[in-house]
Amino acid sequence: MTVSLLNNNSSTGATTGTSITGNTASETSDMFTKLLVAQIQNQDPLSPTDPAQFVQQLTQLSQTESLQNMASITSASASALSSLQVMALGGQVGSDVMITTGSVKLDGSTKVTGQATLTSASSNTTLVLTGADGVRHEVALGTQAPGIVDFSINPTSLGLPAGSYSVALETSSKETPAINIQGRLNNVRLLSNGSVQLNVSNVGDTGSDTLSAFNGKAATTI
Repeated sequence: MTVSLLNNNSSTGATTGTSITGNTASETSDMFTKLLVAQIQNQDPLSPTDPAQFVQQLTQLSQTESLQNMASITSASASALSSLQVMALGGQVGSDVMITTGSVKLDGSTKVTGQATLTSASSNTTLVLTGADGVRHEVALGTQAPGIVDFSINPTSLGLPAGSYSVALETSSKETPAINIQGRLNNVRLLSNGSVQLNVSNVGDTGSDTLSAFNGKAATTI
């Protein structure tokens, strides 16, 4: 917000404006006070400034300070929440999670599992994987009732080399549900822009907002 101080020129009677922008709340307040005093001292005694203008200027200053304080509080709160999220997710490193995504990374041998949720029945359901070469690879899932549809991708049986593939579910009802891929949460990072980044096997780097479920940590044997 810009705070403008009106000043009556004693020689011409013309009105000029002075703007205050880009300062901190305290700097803006000090500058405003100095300009207000100067304005009062130099006003034309025969044509003094309307007191209502001073009230309006004080109101603008108060609004500017409030907005600056709110912005500072919001920024600090967002930073604190991001840090808390990193610490909370950090405790889940090693867990199997579900990530909502439109792509999957295959190593050429490891089976990958996932699921989608249908809102209506589909008599012909197909999981479609498309590589960088544009070739489609289909996994027939048959007839599916409304609800969760589980699927698995076996690179060996499908003859899929290691690489990244786009993944989508095609249905007879033309519904295009979101795809969730299961993977191991490898690490959690707080980026310089304040966002939280996850690294998940079978998916790669992804935002924390794509996390749809925790499936727990795999049991370890001694």
